[in-house]
Amino acid sequence: MIRVLIVDDHEVVRQGLRFVLEQESDIQIVGECADGHSAVAAIQAIEPDVVLLDMVMPGLDGMGVLRALRERSAKPAVIVLTSFLADDRTMDAVRAGALSYLPKTTAVERVVEAVRAAAVGGSVLDPGVAALLVQRVRDEPDHGPMRVLSPREREVLAALSRGRSNREIARTLTLSEETVKSYVSSILTKLGLQDRTQAAIFGLQQGLVSLDAALLEDQETRQRPSERT
Repeated sequence: MIRVLIVDDHEVVRQGLRFVLEQESDIQIVGECADGHSAVAAIQAIEPDVVLLDMVMPGLDGMGVLRALRERSAKPAVIVLTSFLADDRTMDAVRAGALSYLPKTTAVERVVEAVRAAAVGGSVLDPGVAALLVQRVRDEPDHGPMRVLSPREREVLAALSRGRSNREIARTLTLSEETVKSYVSSILTKLGLQDRTQAAIFGLQQGLVSLDAALLEDQETRQRPSERT
């Protein structure tokens, strides 16, 4: 049984959602709230599996509820149902932990699907919301750990992840060995790593080269010991 809490400041919306969801044999409505403060208290007391959350409410709004949930070790899955789609609240809500983000005009079947998906950690996104999120991600600057490396340093790191020596990297990238050594040193310093092995593992974790490809190249280079430095 999926235990659901409905949070919306419009009684008609709450009643409509309750009616729809109570038709499903595997879904139980365990409470309703008309504002964010009562929602946070209800989540603490009831511990629902899924919360259907409105974003615009008096007092504490939907984002406030999502931020409050960050402090909890055991969090319910949150589905945002809102009238506002194409604005910054979409990305903010997803970043804050909302699993699904749907307009209030979403078909009944879609809401039920989202509740069931959320109960097992899955997401259901409106096509328009999905397109917006993709565009926002593309437009944002890179804030990942690789951002500190220059394009050339990323190339050197990828080569390290393939198990290549400084000599092999220099030949592949048309650089001197001294220049490669300088790049390796810079990579280790910027990423706070101790040695080439840690750098190679980091590169694999970042997906610069697949593990299978790295193992294959390592086997090939082991057959050419004279080329290693």
